[in-house]
Amino acid sequence: MKPGNTAPRLQAGGMRRLGALIRKEGRQMSRDPATMLVGVLLPMALLLLFGYGLSLDVKNVPVAVVLEDPSPEASQVAAGFQLSPYFKAHLVTSMPLATRLMLDRDVDGIVLLPGDFTRRLRRGERTDVQVLVNGADANRARTIQRYAQGALAQWVARETDGGKAQAAAGPVQVESRLWFNEAHESRHFLVPGLIVLVMTLIGAFLTALVVAREWERGTFEALFVTPVRSHEILLGKAVPYFALGMAGFALCLVTARFLFEVPLRGSLLILTGGSMLYLLVALGIGLVVSAIVRNQFAASMLAAVLSFLPATMLSGFLFDIRSMPPALQGLTALLPARYYVSFVQTMFLAGNVPSVIAQSLTVLALMAFALLFIAQAKTRKRLE
Repeated sequence: MKPGNTAPRLQAGGMRRLGALIRKEGRQMSRDPATMLVGVLLPMALLLLFGYGLSLDVKNVPVAVVLEDPSPEASQVAAGFQLSPYFKAHLVTSMPLATRLMLDRDVDGIVLLPGDFTRRLRRGERTDVQVLVNGADANRARTIQRYAQGALAQWVARETDGGKAQAAAGPVQVESRLWFNEAHESRHFLVPGLIVLVMTLIGAFLTALVVAREWERGTFEALFVTPVRSHEILLGKAVPYFALGMAGFALCLVTARFLFEVPLRGSLLILTGGSMLYLLVALGIGLVVSAIVRNQFAASMLAAVLSFLPATMLSGFLFDIRSMPPALQGLTALLPARYYVSFVQTMFLAGNVPSVIAQSLTVLALMAFALLFIAQAKTRKRLE
């Protein structure tokens, strides 16, 4: 054999070994019920749950409208709440009854039209309408307050003389408009962010769990006595789960676009490329965790703490990062999910924004390289 033919043969042998590892991992993945549960059924359940069950919109809020003086003017105010899609009004005649409804959690707010409402209104005097809101959920309470004030303001605008109203308002008229989410639907914000959870589940959580299980069963030790190299082992593990993760991404994409009708204003090619980078980051986290902790329970807990929980709580998916304490805001800068959430939501709702795309993809590429390098360094062909 000529010396020059050694390298190609070694390369061909490595490709054969890698192909065999990928086929073996794919078959094992398809035969494992737990893998199919976490990789296929759980993402579908999350899509349906977050898409249909979870909503940040406040609609059909039960409120008690107290009409101590059921005059035509007071009835018109009550009708504004009854006809609004944001409220489900219950008309009552006394404040004690409304208070009882609030204590029983049958209503979330009370609108009190006092007994002298009509008399003071007809005299041109100041008329107070009291709005009481259940403040257990502060964000929901503030939203209900704004909606109630809006319903009252619409009634005032209808009852006020047009010329006097224009003179009182002055030459400036405010016209507001929503950008990027004109429909004002929270699912347009939540569903793109849900892609992060699906990719994290498959990439980090599932990979860490499966690889740690093979450490427990001794499969890795059996591989160590074969000619396969450590990077071939890692690639053999990563490629099938990378394919499963991209299948989950495609499922999320189709569901978001056609089931929940979320607009995709950015480039599909750029979105796919950024998702591939984040999936490499998630796979890197799972491989590093399984290389450090070789127990299924410990690996799953550590992967959840390092990937899934931060992706849910600290990525901007559910809670605005700018409202967090400064220390937590600094911590989020180390989380890959933060950059991917910003990237995905921008691509869906705003389009191709170069600054967001460049920052997100650069950080994700650096994190993917660092994590895969650490996983390669930690996975060595030696027994401990």
